[in-house]
Amino acid sequence: MTDAQRDSSMTDSAIETVPASDSGQWRRVSPSYVWVDLVGNVVPLLIVGVLWLVVPVLADDELPPFFPWILGAVAALILVNAAFGVRRVRAIGYQLRQDDLLFRRGIMFERVVAVPYGRMQLIDTHRGPVLRALGLTTLKFVTAAAATNVQLPGLREADALELRDQLVALAETRRSGL
Repeated sequence: MTDAQRDSSMTDSAIETVPASDSGQWRRVSPSYVWVDLVGNVVPLLIVGVLWLVVPVLADDELPPFFPWILGAVAALILVNAAFGVRRVRAIGYQLRQDDLLFRRGIMFERVVAVPYGRMQLIDTHRGPVLRALGLTTLKFVTAAAATNVQLPGLREADALELRDQLVALAETRRSGL
């Protein structure tokens, strides 16, 4: 098989794997990503709470009268953050369309970004320790526009690798102006 035939067959198969643009089906990230979100948002608050407990003890000072209020505020922030964590994760989604990848996130301030396949220059995978422990991966899309900065977090590893390969094939077939 020549290179031209291989490229042609890869192009045909890549185009066939893109769902019709009128399907309108948003794909969600893994529900396990809630744990990553909670760890990323709750740990700093817990550190602040511990510091508020440890610093007065180490300084041998008397606790200020407003100290319980501060601990209560930190605890309230942790609980509110945990409650919104589930909703934040459910708001993350992506949609493969004929010519681009749509990505959305946000609860109050929803952000929707369309990344044309032909503008994708690099698709990077990232796995921190918590993501790795849960078998999840984050895909990062790099384009020529610095403002794009699209990251699709919380995909199962196999799904992320499959999506990455599919998007690389689509990007190769649709290069525009590069």
